[in-house]
Amino acid sequence: MRSKYNMWVFVAVVLLVPFSVFGIVRWYENTYQQLPVLGPTGHVVSDFNLENQHGSNTTLDQWNGKIVVANYFFTHCPSICPKMIYNLKRVQAYADIKNLQINSLSVDPERDSVSQLKSYAAKFDIKGNWNLLTGNKKKLYALARKSFLVVATDGDGGPNDFIHSDKLVLIDTQKRIRGFYDGTDEASVNQLIKDIKRLAKERI
Repeated sequence: MRSKYNMWVFVAVVLLVPFSVFGIVRWYENTYQQLPVLGPTGHVVSDFNLENQHGSNTTLDQWNGKIVVANYFFTHCPSICPKMIYNLKRVQAYADIKNLQINSLSVDPERDSVSQLKSYAAKFDIKGNWNLLTGNKKKLYALARKSFLVVATDGDGGPNDFIHSDKLVLIDTQKRIRGFYDGTDEASVNQLIKDIKRLAKERI
C-alpha cells in the first residue's frame, strides 16, 4: 500500500514540476523579459507633421518620452475600423500607463478633414491621449510603408494608391518598433496591453 502511494507521489511530482517550471518561465517572460526591437537594424520612425482632430499640429517630437500605439484607419470604414477603435479604447482604459499615446492615422485624408475627424472622435468618444491624424496622403502612406512597416506593398500615395491594415504598432520612447498586433483580435490586443506594461518597466 505504501509503495503504491509513493508511486502516485512520484508520478505527481514528475508531472507537476515541468508544468510549474514552464509557468514560472512564462511568467518571467511576460513580466520582465524585454520585447524585441523589430525592423531593420537602427530603424526608427521618421519625423512627420500632421494635424489632429482639434486642428493642432502633431510632430514626432511630441512622442518624446512616450510609449506609442499607432494604427491606420479611415472614418468611412464600415467594419474593421470600428472594431479597431473599440479595441484601442480597451488599450487606453487598461494599459494604465501615464506616458501612453495613441495615434490613429487616416488612409483617406481627402475625406478625413480635421472637422470630419472631430465628428468621428465625438461619435466614438475618443479623447485624452488619443490623436486622430490627417495630412498629405503621400506623406501618410510613406510613413505606413517606411516608418511603421504596416504594409509590404509598393505605392506612391497617388490617387489610385490605397492601403488598409489591421495592425496596431507598439513604439518605444526611442521611436523603435517593439511589436505588431491584430487590432481586430481580442487575444492579440490583450497581449498588446501586457506588452505596454512590460515596455514601461524597461530601463532603456
